[in-house]
Amino acid sequence: MSVRLYVGNLPKELQREEFESVFAEESEGVVSVKLITDRKTGKCRGFGFVTVKSDEVADVLVEKYNGYQLQETSLKVEKALPRSKNEDDADAGGGRRNSKKSRKGGATAASNQTSIQPDPRWAQELEKLKELLATQTTAS
Repeated sequence: MSVRLYVGNLPKELQREEFESVFAEESEGVVSVKLITDRKTGKCRGFGFVTVKSDEVADVLVEKYNGYQLQETSLKVEKALPRSKNEDDADAGGGRRNSKKSRKGGATAASNQTSIQPDPRWAQELEKLKELLATQTTAS
């Protein structure tokens, strides 16, 4: 099973070839290396991903490269979090366009609001407001 590693704190001037060369000596365990770049400028967005063959290889690379100095910056390397379904949709069609659609769509927006939990610091105040609103609507 392959494991994805997040590599952050990359310099903006970093080129794809330079990023790949950092992990070149680990070629036996590395499946792929991907530098994330800005679509308009083509410059590095400050992070990338390295896919490795196993959990053991991932642990070794995290240990070896977390804190590694590259162009005077210290890299942050950790196991990448699995993508959620919403992130996959946003990546596929450009996140901004999809988020605008969900705001406009009445049913989607309503279903998203039901899953949102109130801030616990304000939960008591919110309950009081709900009670006030309920008494006002039943009185009229």
